[in-house]
Amino acid sequence: MVDEAESDPKGTIGIDPEKSILWAQVREGQPQMSIDIEGRLRPSGIKGNSKVYLGDVARAALRSLGPADPPYFENRPSYDEQRWTFSTTAGDVSMVVYSDSYWGFGLLPKCFLNRLEITGPLALRARIVLDISATLGHKPWEPSWSRKFENFTGAKVTQHRTAWQELIHYARDEMNEQITIISNKITSLRGGEDIELILNEAQQNLDEALAALSDYNAPAVERSLARATQALVEADPKTEVRSSEDEADRSKFTNKIEKNKGQDEIKASHLLDDEVPLVDMTDEE
Repeated sequence: MVDEAESDPKGTIGIDPEKSILWAQVREGQPQMSIDIEGRLRPSGIKGNSKVYLGDVARAALRSLGPADPPYFENRPSYDEQRWTFSTTAGDVSMVVYSDSYWGFGLLPKCFLNRLEITGPLALRARIVLDISATLGHKPWEPSWSRKFENFTGAKVTQHRTAWQELIHYARDEMNEQITIISNKITSLRGGEDIELILNEAQQNLDEALAALSDYNAPAVERSLARATQALVEADPKTEVRSSEDEADRSKFTNKIEKNKGQDEIKASHLLDDEVPLVDMTDEE
């Protein structure tokens, strides 16, 4: 199979109808995982499997993608266990991650960068990118060595920053719009009989969504919005509050996740057992 990172290795794409291509500076080489004979990512320590180091960016990407097929390594690591290419899918979103050193012969984790190619609905791509940036704890577009990073990727650091930030802002604006729609609906229902307690519950969940959004915590925003929506439907069964452009795509994506929860196959996000805290990215405003 042709490695997409090799077939189109240069440049960066943020907002685009079909795909986003982002480059990220790797800071840590962990976690160590393994690859089975079929080329799938598995936990470390399995006899007969080869070793691979995912690094912090790939780990964050897999967590942000959610329940997904175990990544398939199109290019397996050889002597350098941090040089590889894998692909995976989750619902309507597919992702290819390419890892290579761009200076220092790969002697240190920070010598490496990752190229992320994400294909699927724009709103879902933006949300994944928001999650990645919040999880990492560093700005992924800021390289250890700017000139080498720019030469390797074929784009200026300013272009990388723009590509990442326009997706982050798109995700935040889209969630802000959902919050506004729900807030307006709560206001319109005020004064009805026997529903004030339910509306207060919806407002509390909406406040939690706003707090989570300020922390760039997209999963928490989604959970709070879902609870607020449920409360509004209880208050008024005719309520329709989810009217963003990607509603149909999100519905299919959610159905895929729910279906995956009942399957026995190991999913990519289940392979990563350690907890990664979200990091406040409010300085990006």
